[in-house]
Amino acid sequence: MAAPSHRRSLRSRRILVVSVAALAAGAGAGVFVMNANADAVDLYHQSLAAKNGWAASGTGTTGGAKADSAHTFTVSTRAELVKALGSASDTTPRIIKVKGTIDANTDAAGKKLTCADYASGTGYSLSAYLKAFDPATYGTSKLPSGTQESARAAAQAKQAKNIVFKVPANTTLVGVPGTKAGITGGSLQVKSVDNVIIRNLTFAATEDCFPQWDPTDGSAGEWNSNYDSVTLRGATHVWADHNTFTDAPFFDSAEKTYFGRKYQIHDGALDITNGSDLVTVERNQFTNHDKTMLIGSSDTDSVGKLRVSIHHNVWKGITQRAPLARIGQIHIYNNVYDTTTLNGYAPKYSIDSRAKAQVVAENNYWTVPAGGKVAKLLSGDGTGSVAGGGNLVNGTATDVVAAYNAANSKKLKTTVNWTPSLTAGLEPSAKNLLTSLATTTGAGVL
Repeated sequence: MAAPSHRRSLRSRRILVVSVAALAAGAGAGVFVMNANADAVDLYHQSLAAKNGWAASGTGTTGGAKADSAHTFTVSTRAELVKALGSASDTTPRIIKVKGTIDANTDAAGKKLTCADYASGTGYSLSAYLKAFDPATYGTSKLPSGTQESARAAAQAKQAKNIVFKVPANTTLVGVPGTKAGITGGSLQVKSVDNVIIRNLTFAATEDCFPQWDPTDGSAGEWNSNYDSVTLRGATHVWADHNTFTDAPFFDSAEKTYFGRKYQIHDGALDITNGSDLVTVERNQFTNHDKTMLIGSSDTDSVGKLRVSIHHNVWKGITQRAPLARIGQIHIYNNVYDTTTLNGYAPKYSIDSRAKAQVVAENNYWTVPAGGKVAKLLSGDGTGSVAGGGNLVNGTATDVVAAYNAANSKKLKTTVNWTPSLTAGLEPSAKNLLTSLATTTGAGVL
């Protein structure tokens, strides 16, 4: 066997140095070491470590670790991804290695598809839609209906058929290191299945060509879109690790305005709804997005479920929902929240606890620019709880709940009905997170 090259030996030393340096800076030992040395770890068969958040509960999360060679795929195109995913009802363990960037808005032959392609043959046009539902003539008391709304729904269904990828149980989806792996314009749907791992992927530009106008949404109406980059609906045991979520290259600030409201083409980044349960979200980067993470689709969504751990993530250029939490038991720890406005995404709040959510938020680090208000880091409806401590704002220990409650009439409760125990990698201090998470989060660092 040939000896390893001098270049490879140097690379191995560099990886070791980075690992030691990160640990010295306070990186989560139980989590980061496992992922740092890519040469020594088989990312494709790797399971979630014991006690690493809610997804480690019970049977744990192994994804496609037991996949045989016949169910191990390397994909680089939309058509290959569709084939590798197979039927959503097939529970055979599978590993899907994503090599490079897959454009969801392409046909089976790889031809680029546009919004005009999806609208073709449906009778939909934006100009006709705007004319049909102008509040000055249509009014503001009812949802759109009739020929143009039916045409819009048909065009949206054509797009959904092309860009929504249904992930079956016992699946690992992993980006191949060094290939800028990811999915552009697509939406992974993990619906009513168990045991899924999603790692090392960049999800960008998930856009709805055909938002619906709802004049009854709020006081002035809203344009509402479909398609989260990743959506969990009734899913259990899901581990989302080292991914990047972004609206780039098209930001909300560039959207047009119709009927006085922004023509919103982006929905959620990673939404966890419809009774999903036992989820761990770690070491991801969420950036350049508005409504980022929804936990619970309504105030009555599945009591006893929606148990989610969110740790060692970076949230930057996020307007809101980081996350918005309902009902469940949510542990939010060792995250970095940079609340500086980025590409027009100005923060409204970071964490929203409502509908009796039981949130423990501890040892997180917020950066707040000059003029920013600590009281606006949290939000709630008066029924949700946020417990925990050790949170820092610009390096200073801060009771973010007390700051919120002092400025708002709908107070956050400060006690919860549970105690987190699945806390592998929990760092007792947030002081080094700005440095350590800068190089150990998001896609492309595994």
